[in-house]
Amino acid sequence: MILGRKQIKNLTAAWLPFADAASEGLPLPQLLRLSLFQVSVGMAMVLLLGTLNRVMIVELSVASFVVASMIALPVLVAPFRALLGFRSDTHRSAIGWKRIPYLWFGSIWQMGGLAIMPFALLVLAGDVVHKVPFAGEVLAALAFLMTGLGLHMTQTAGLALASDRATDETRPRVVALLYVMYLIGMVISAIVVGWLLRDYNDLLLIRVVQGCAVVTLALNLVALWKQETVRPMSQAEREAPRPLFRDAWADLMSGGTAGRLLAVVFTGTMAFAMQDVLLEPYGGQVMGLSVSATTLLTATSAMGALAGFGLAARWLSRKMDPMRMAALGILTGIVAFSAIVFAAPLDSAAVFYAGAALIGLGGGLFAVATLTAAMTMPAGGLAGRGLALGAWGAAQATAVGLAIFLGGALRDLVGGLAMAGTFGPGMAVPSVGYSFVYHLEIGLLFVTLVILGPLVRLGTYEPEPASGPARIGIADFPT
Repeated sequence: MILGRKQIKNLTAAWLPFADAASEGLPLPQLLRLSLFQVSVGMAMVLLLGTLNRVMIVELSVASFVVASMIALPVLVAPFRALLGFRSDTHRSAIGWKRIPYLWFGSIWQMGGLAIMPFALLVLAGDVVHKVPFAGEVLAALAFLMTGLGLHMTQTAGLALASDRATDETRPRVVALLYVMYLIGMVISAIVVGWLLRDYNDLLLIRVVQGCAVVTLALNLVALWKQETVRPMSQAEREAPRPLFRDAWADLMSGGTAGRLLAVVFTGTMAFAMQDVLLEPYGGQVMGLSVSATTLLTATSAMGALAGFGLAARWLSRKMDPMRMAALGILTGIVAFSAIVFAAPLDSAAVFYAGAALIGLGGGLFAVATLTAAMTMPAGGLAGRGLALGAWGAAQATAVGLAIFLGGALRDLVGGLAMAGTFGPGMAVPSVGYSFVYHLEIGLLFVTLVILGPLVRLGTYEPEPASGPARIGIADFPT
């Protein structure tokens, strides 16, 4: 039997990964195009937290304190994500666009920050003709702030647009797809940028970073193209008073679950993120692993996160309560950090790698579950989805920045006291500082479970499986 073109097209779409995330209002080609904004955000995060971090310290010999301050600047913009989301909810346009203007201007800020960044870093490193006090610090801070503002604006508006266009049934799978695209963007960017900068020089740094700026604008232009319909505003809509942010925020919190959800996101993200700057040093200093062996930790954790995304999509498609799934992610994290702690006395690299994989798995489940809960919050009243997603992003990004700072600082403080003999000769070992942070993360995960408890009892999803014909997608693959 010879299949026609239409049958072949339908068969191909049915077997594509995440084909079941598409809907009539958001077809698969448009969904895949829209998800490209996550690739650009992942690329910016790799540059800010990875590549430029190393370049400033090693190649440009910038003081570590200055580097840490610059990297922390985008985190300062994160609390404004709630305001950005609210403004996209209430934006007035003659043609009816709400999210596209914020995607566009976010892309401009993101590209502009990356465009001036290499020159700012070279001035910061002292490569100048005329010495101007604090010129390098001011220019570098401006570049990092512009990039941070742009990526936060782009991600908040993009997530809100995806949530607007997705149906209630497909929204969990859309969440998983957007997370996977973010991870893919980080992986591809890290490989390509690392390969391009293998023979470092100042001119090459300018070319690579400004090339990333051009790619950012190109990806986001393709992502936003024809994603919102033109709907001219009526006279009543133009004359209606715009709601105030404080009124919309009060409306969001009046539901009873929003504030608790944000507390869960903040404490849980802090618990998972404090190890971000410690896992590889722990493997080298405490476990005695080689540089190549510790490098595999990132891949191990990423594979665990991918497994978490797959499980999350599968469970959410079966109408599992997102809060119950978040609790499973937290419990997985407790087991993961316990494995990391016990790996040192057991002198077992296998236990250590298993712990790293479980950290990715638990963190992936937790992130997808909480984002799904934010995306499925009621969009009526003054508080729209943009405000809810902005609040989620603000809580998560702020927690990540604070957790990374506290993780490194507490490890140095407690480790220094232990090595100085403050806790006795039996505790004068390098693992004490790391172990303190890992135990603190376990404690924060238990606190998150306590905060989460009432939300699990509310049961936002029915446990029965969805009706309708079965469709094969990434969420149905073995994980």
